[in-house]
Amino acid sequence: MTDVLTPEQRKHNMSRIRGKNTGPEIKLRKLLWSQGVRGYRIHLNLTGKPDIVFTKKKIAIFIDGCFWHKCPVCFQEPETRKDFWMEKIGSNVDRDTKNTFQLQKDGWTVLRFWEHEVRKKPEEIIEKILLSLQQS
Repeated sequence: MTDVLTPEQRKHNMSRIRGKNTGPEIKLRKLLWSQGVRGYRIHLNLTGKPDIVFTKKKIAIFIDGCFWHKCPVCFQEPETRKDFWMEKIGSNVDRDTKNTFQLQKDGWTVLRFWEHEVRKKPEEIIEKILLSLQQS
């Protein structure tokens, strides 16, 4: 199947995809704030560049996009340039595993949530974060 967009349109669309301050990330931060949770940093230059970091508690939180990180629930293979995209996404998954392992080795608690979880069940995510904060 060929791409329905011109190369210029596709390039523009892809350039608009953000890596920071995504909708799910902002939603989660607002919920944390409304629960009175403070003391976190965003986009700290730490292994893997977690979305939210509690430095004193050594908790790193990642919100993984379902497409970019191959969510087992809702990932759909792309229809065009399948080899390119599957290699790219596969390297993202491998990098996530290595980063998680390295952070844990360095004494960090790593919490990873899927984009769809933040959108559909944000209360459950907040509960998990609060529990992790209490335990550390």
